[in-house]
Amino acid sequence: MGVIDESGILAIATRMQRLSEQMRKDGLLIYKAHGIDFEPKWFPVIYTLYFRPVLSVVELANEIGYSHPSTITLLKELEKLKLIKSGKDKADERKRLVQLTEKGKALIEQMKPVWKIMIAAATQLTDTQNNLMKAIEEVEKQMEIQSFYQRAKVIMAANEARN
Repeated sequence: MGVIDESGILAIATRMQRLSEQMRKDGLLIYKAHGIDFEPKWFPVIYTLYFRPVLSVVELANEIGYSHPSTITLLKELEKLKLIKSGKDKADERKRLVQLTEKGKALIEQMKPVWKIMIAAATQLTDTQNNLMKAIEEVEKQMEIQSFYQRAKVIMAANEARN
């Protein structure tokens, strides 16, 4: 057990990131094993556009929960690969609308059976005594009520009041 593992809750973000990176690496291997050239980091954009065929960049960023610059970076990569296309909104020229290309739609059809396998494998991993998906949902709800930073500020203020 390393220092990070021993640090407990203090390193929760680091441990979640480590877990996320491992799942992404394995996801890449799963796609490659099925002959699919796909980076797991593209998943939120591709998957969202599959269900919401036309979105503005801002709507997409909000939908996937990424910052605008992070979303733009992903969109540039996907556009270069011709998996998505974008154009100006005719109603509002300031907006850029994004959608899947035929190549992007075909890729999704190729990935659907692989997603079923990934769901089954991820379910096996997370179906533990403390079900990870349920725990994540609970923490996300708690953060909607009050963020990590806001909670820390309250604790700091309480500590200062005691001193």
